[in-house]
Amino acid sequence: MGKGGDARPASRGPMRLVGDKSEKFTWTEVKKHITPEDAWVVYQNKVYDVSNWHEHPGGGVIFTHAGDDMTDIFAAFHAQGSQAMMKKFYVGDLIPESVEHKDQRQLDFEKGYRDLRAKLVMMGMFKSSKPFYAYKCSFNMCMWLTAVAMVYFSDSLAVHIGSALLLGLFWQQCGWLAHDFLHHQVFKHRKYGDLAGIFWGDLMQGFSMQWWKNKHNGHHAVPNLHNSSLESQDGDPDIDTMPLLAWSLKQAQSFRAMNADGKDSTFVKYAIKFQAFTYFPILLLARISWLRESFKTAYGLGASTENAKLEMERRGLQYPLLEKVGIALHYTWMLVLSTGFGRWSVAYSLMYFFTATCSSGLFLALVFGLGHNGMSVYDATTRPDFWKLQVTTTRNITGGHGIPQFFVDWFCGGLQYQVDHHLFPMMPRNNLKKCHKLVESFCKDTMSDTTHSTSPSKGEELWKVHLHRANAPDPHPEDAEDDHDYAPPRKTSDGHTVGEELWAIHMKRSEGLPPDYDVDPDAEGNEKAAAKDGNAEPEGKAHYNLRSADKTAQ
Repeated sequence: MGKGGDARPASRGPMRLVGDKSEKFTWTEVKKHITPEDAWVVYQNKVYDVSNWHEHPGGGVIFTHAGDDMTDIFAAFHAQGSQAMMKKFYVGDLIPESVEHKDQRQLDFEKGYRDLRAKLVMMGMFKSSKPFYAYKCSFNMCMWLTAVAMVYFSDSLAVHIGSALLLGLFWQQCGWLAHDFLHHQVFKHRKYGDLAGIFWGDLMQGFSMQWWKNKHNGHHAVPNLHNSSLESQDGDPDIDTMPLLAWSLKQAQSFRAMNADGKDSTFVKYAIKFQAFTYFPILLLARISWLRESFKTAYGLGASTENAKLEMERRGLQYPLLEKVGIALHYTWMLVLSTGFGRWSVAYSLMYFFTATCSSGLFLALVFGLGHNGMSVYDATTRPDFWKLQVTTTRNITGGHGIPQFFVDWFCGGLQYQVDHHLFPMMPRNNLKKCHKLVESFCKDTMSDTTHSTSPSKGEELWKVHLHRANAPDPHPEDAEDDHDYAPPRKTSDGHTVGEELWAIHMKRSEGLPPDYDVDPDAEGNEKAAAKDGNAEPEGKAHYNLRSADKTAQ
């Protein structure tokens, strides 16, 4: 195995071309190197060995693309000129003809969205508005001061509850600001973004900057992907929610391998069976979990994922003193506020703290859920290209059903344009609306489809449909005896399954599947449908958890 490009193992078995000094590798060879200890990545048809490179400035996210092409995710996360740092890891060239899953149409499509990115750069869409962010920071601090004043100057229960809810909303809005700064949308100098992230993250929210970066960058690189193996780290940490929530049938069954009898535990059976009803109560506790993981990270008490554990062991905290001090000061001012500046009883103080904390978790997770939950879920080994992966695993949020668009824009903090943000994570919030029009046009011209969007109320309906589908009866005949352990498919609240039908149609259109292709991974007749359309089964088929429209209606 290689060591960050420093060692060149003889066991690789590269294919050499006569008269060419550089080594040549097939795609099959590249796909063998998928673990952090043995990680190869491809950038513009050049192969790099980044094995054990835990010193990567962006952290362990680099291993999410081990054994894969990182060309587009690299462009999404890095400033111009970063390519120069990669030279020491270069080991050879990829043989383009060996990449059999990409035809000329796909190559033209990839060139198209790379050209779109270049156009956006030329338009200045990656330049932030400093007055806009000054306004957002000032508004956030006014929210915090108001919440503090409501506690300091009032003895009213109603005012204190209002203060707690406002504090929860403040924390949510701090999350969006820390998100923008740590994506380096605001400052070209990355250290300035990190320091602003520590202020809005560690000090004001109690969230560790490094914990967030590891988790969130991994999510961006591989949204809604399952790990390809137990040893690899190419899955999305944000959907690593078992045994409480499952986002695909495969994930719902994932804990079986851990049991000697190969069956689900009683807890898993019932947790997944009722997950459509427990989803929102779980969201209320989300912030408590994030506070716990942040504290562990900042003070070296553990890590939330194997990827984060490796990063901490090999690299440590980027800003150890600032993170520790920031989180300590957060709990100091929070203790003062939650006790009413020393006036309140323990029970009253806990009421205030949990009202603020649980409401914030709900406010944050609502936006995350609307942006991703219920969208396609893939295996890392069959992921589609960068653009299609980001577009089919995200959705935008619009106003409607009594919720005005200006409130959605403020509440979601830029993530109402989740699709566009995932395509261009370093684009500042103030330019996403303009960007969306160009993205929408590109999707129509090249995919004969548009990006997906939903209102908050319709998004909630899609969540319910998806969560019910993820606990649908086991499709594998050998496990038929366990069918009764999973809740049957449900209809939507309006009494029919139109939402599911439309979603299945949308997903088939987005991947170029024939209309009668059944999106159930194990359904019969797919080969026949694909042959009738003249296409083989496509790379990157998702675990949609939805049957095709005719089967859904049965």
